Amino acid sequence: MNDDAYSATELGSHWIQRPAPDATTPMPAPGAPAPDRVDGAVLRFGPGVTAAAVHRAQNTPTAAQIWHGTLPGGTPIPSPPPENRWARRYAPAAVVLVVVLAILLWWRFGPGVAVRSVAVSAPQGELGCDGTADVVGVVRTDGGRGVITYRWERSDGTVSQPLTERLARGQREARLHLLWTFHGPGVHRATARLVITDPTVHHATGSFTYRCI
Repeated sequence: MNDDAYSATELGSHWIQRPAPDATTPMPAPGAPAPDRVDGAVLRFGPGVTAAAVHRAQNTPTAAQIWHGTLPGGTPIPSPPPENRWARRYAPAAVVLVVVLAILLWWRFGPGVAVRSVAVSAPQGELGCDGTADVVGVVRTDGGRGVITYRWERSDGTVSQPLTERLARGQREARLHLLWTFHGPGVHRATARLVITDPTVHHATGSFTYRCI
């Protein structure tokens, strides 16, 4: 091959990044042939480029590598996770649904009823001949859902069977009625006692007078 006709193919300085000039940069010896061309601080001789320039070019990411997410050495650039459109769209509705279900479960299976107080009201004044007294027991609660078990005790020695009253959630008062009927002449001081046995024990008493002369 005729060396005078040979022309080396070189990369222009705007395509590759050059190392900064330092003490290791090869310089032509005195009397050596002039370099083919000068690109920045890299001197090119003969039919090729310097080893440093080749190494630099091979390890510099190109626009295509950056675009496709790969770097020299085969290491992919982590891409951001895809946007979860489903979560963004339905998350508020899911939160509302969970809250509603929690409220319903609490309303259905929440803490049971707790009795706060018990009172008994009897007829005012005297009950006449063959009259029926409506004795009312008022039970106040915390508004919980549950069942109250109770009984009535009368001053004539009569005791009712265990009775129950079911309260709904949010119901804070139960009114329990005792109908007590009298017949014949006489005067009687009647007393009715309401006893709550469950969920906790409470009691209250009310009195009235039956008069038939």
